[in-house]
Amino acid sequence: MQIHAKTALLGSDWVHDVRVEIDHGRISRVQYQASALPDDTRVDVLLPALANLHSHAFQRAMAGMTETRMAGRESFWTWRNLMYRFLDRLTPDQIEAIAALVFMEMQEAGYASVGEFHYVHHQPGGAAYDHLSELSQRIFSAAHQTGIGLTHLPVLYTYGGVAQDPLSGGQLRFSNDVYRFLKLVDDCRNKLPHIDSILGVAPHSLRATSPKDLRELLQNTPKGPVHIHIAEQVQEVADVQSALGQRPVAWLLDNADVNARWCLIHATHMTDAETRTLAQSGAVAGLCPITEANLGDGIFNGATYAEENGRFGVGSDSNIRISLPEELRTLEYSQRLRDHQRAVLVPGEGSVGHALYTGAARGGAQALGRDAGEIAEGKLADLMAIDRTHPTLCALTDDQLLDGLCFAAPDGLVTDLWSAGRHMVKQGRHVARDQIISAYRSSIAGLLASV
Repeated sequence: MQIHAKTALLGSDWVHDVRVEIDHGRISRVQYQASALPDDTRVDVLLPALANLHSHAFQRAMAGMTETRMAGRESFWTWRNLMYRFLDRLTPDQIEAIAALVFMEMQEAGYASVGEFHYVHHQPGGAAYDHLSELSQRIFSAAHQTGIGLTHLPVLYTYGGVAQDPLSGGQLRFSNDVYRFLKLVDDCRNKLPHIDSILGVAPHSLRATSPKDLRELLQNTPKGPVHIHIAEQVQEVADVQSALGQRPVAWLLDNADVNARWCLIHATHMTDAETRTLAQSGAVAGLCPITEANLGDGIFNGATYAEENGRFGVGSDSNIRISLPEELRTLEYSQRLRDHQRAVLVPGEGSVGHALYTGAARGGAQALGRDAGEIAEGKLADLMAIDRTHPTLCALTDDQLLDGLCFAAPDGLVTDLWSAGRHMVKQGRHVARDQIISAYRSSIAGLLASV
């Protein structure tokens, strides 16, 4: 496969008339000053596609269902109770259909890969399926159908709180001790959907596991990505500090070998010292600005983190809205609203859009253990093409393109997307869109009928 781009982002440089050759899912050759050939797929602007580093796919089907104010104060915790009630009805077929829709939407939005933080493992009530990894396999099937690059992150979820309360209600579908969880991970290992798929692990949070279980998990999974929810809510920080004697980010940094294989999801409520130490660890901060705004989580300590050149990526988390430009602009705008400044998340001087996009490309690839994040020979062919003739972009110089994409562009500028060389979006539409939407509508009709 060959792609000819009028303009391509190679490293930090804009280059014109570029041909990218793909072989077995990887970029085998990049040619400069190349003329288009008859067999080339011709695109306008070619970019490294981003990884969506944090997703709970099933929550996409809840979008719009939790925005009504009830008696009393609405918060993350009231939202979570509604989410538990919703997921308690989901069947394996419905979970697969929802995941396929979400993955398709991600690719049409410009994400070539996803980190699926997968914590629904069992039947309603907590009984295991005949195959322990049944619901992980449904995620694999959705990834295979859509062609998206998958880093699968089975979640260890053992307790109902940092005091090691027993699980109850909707949480019972998540339940595993370390022994059964490791069996589940092993069962997933040989069933991944693509050669470029990655298997990691995700201790859910310091609320849902224990120091002993976390140590045992890490001892038994010495390789691959490790993702964890951390410091998302003020109450969470207070609960962990009360139980473990430190704030969650500080405790994790002091008690685990937090390094480049780690991704700390949200990391919202950090002191400056915690922020700087996290940045220096080489780990990735996994930021989900749309969901964090929707849930009222708070604002990431971005200015301090950027000063230390901390690594970051973005994810769509609850999937209430899947928009790559909006994730990036919401991240920057949250900083501006808090600090009463402009152009916050660019170290030194330069284009904010460029810093956001290229930083998220590199950090997202690292977080998913994926050899991607730039257009270079040997890298996975995770690529996105956009339409520069759109009115939002047509007046911009090369150096302004990513500012236009991040801050001014509507959705729908993605013309093509490749996930490890799989050409899954053509002329703005996923190649399996009609079948995926039909299956989703059928599954949702069945779900609504069961209410």
